[in-house]
Amino acid sequence: MISFLYGIGIGLCILTLFVLYRGIFGPGVFNRIAAISAIGTKTLILLLIMGFIYNRADMFVDISMVYALLNFVGTLAAAKYLEMEK
Repeated sequence: MISFLYGIGIGLCILTLFVLYRGIFGPGVFNRIAAISAIGTKTLILLLIMGFIYNRADMFVDISMVYALLNFVGTLAAAKYLEMEK
């Protein structure tokens, strides 16, 4: 089971690199914001996987919930700010 979780974690890290490329070289600002939000979501899943690997899922679930809330609020704030500039 642990090796399966390691494989998922490595796969998510590789997918995060692809999304990071989209965030850096994206065609528009809103696409870059969506890419940063996707990176935050993948990081959230990696935190949960780490919690299951180290048998501390209760602590890592709490941390990931706070991280998800911060990611969501940050994405909304950036989108609202960029919408007002137009």
